[in-house]
Amino acid sequence: MKNFHLALWAILSIAFWSSCEQSYTPDTFETQQEIVVEGYIEAGPGANPTYVILTKSIPFLSTIDPNKFSELFVKDAKVTVNDGLNTVELIEFCLDEVPDDLKDEVYAVLGLNPDSAAVNICVYADILGQIKKESGRKYDLNVTVDGKVLTASTTIPKYVELYDFKWAEPPGKPSDTLAELNVKINDPLGVKNYYRYFTATTSDPQLIPPFGSVTDDAIFNGQTFEFPLQRAQRRGGGFNPDAFGLYKRGDSVFVKWCGIDKAHFDFWNTRDFAANSGGPFASYTRISTNINGGLGIWGGYAVNTYRLYCPPK
Repeated sequence: MKNFHLALWAILSIAFWSSCEQSYTPDTFETQQEIVVEGYIEAGPGANPTYVILTKSIPFLSTIDPNKFSELFVKDAKVTVNDGLNTVELIEFCLDEVPDDLKDEVYAVLGLNPDSAAVNICVYADILGQIKKESGRKYDLNVTVDGKVLTASTTIPKYVELYDFKWAEPPGKPSDTLAELNVKINDPLGVKNYYRYFTATTSDPQLIPPFGSVTDDAIFNGQTFEFPLQRAQRRGGGFNPDAFGLYKRGDSVFVKWCGIDKAHFDFWNTRDFAANSGGPFASYTRISTNINGGLGIWGGYAVNTYRLYCPPK
């Protein structure tokens, strides 16, 4: 029965992702590098500082030399964020300047693994917390570098909370060590909502997104909806179908639930599809962007992080 559920889930996933695939043939001879933006602004309990990382694109067909990887990071740019009241210039700092006792915390905020972060990454951040961060506000990003100006806008939507967390027996064969997490959401009626989430556990303490990290409310708009919230797993960490999406009993569990806007959803929806559809016969997927004059994402999050405990059976 469990194998049937997994097969059904796979078929439905393929059908869903196929519907959003765009056929695109890249120009493999393009030599001009574009600026790639990765920036986020969060509001809510446990929100991370606002930050932006700038890199340069590389040709679609190319070899990445680890020794030159650090050259892709863009330095000496002017990066500002307007929150509707004030324009704040983000401060540039590089990871080799961060004190050793703070590096783990910085890596966690940026979603990096300290053991593999050998490159000296430079970040632009609102270190002093000058930006007013709240739901319902629009944020305009402006990047000036190498004679180019890049712009983008994002919003932080109203937060829609999770509640009624319940631990349940996983489907299929009973387990003494694993549990399924079920949650409820009361989705607002008449408003299109978009969501993303991350999880962490005692055994894997860094918050990471699942393979399919975003959803909209197309099937539950305006409803009280209960659904299983799968545990995120690292790519390349091995796949165990009997434990996929389940939590270990006895673990502390962290769930970071986020509200995002449409452009932010489109970016992760296409990015997740591209990341999950590799192979020699996979078609190229053009990842959506909201950056004018460049590539990437400037995205707002309405966030809350829930701390749970998965009890022994």
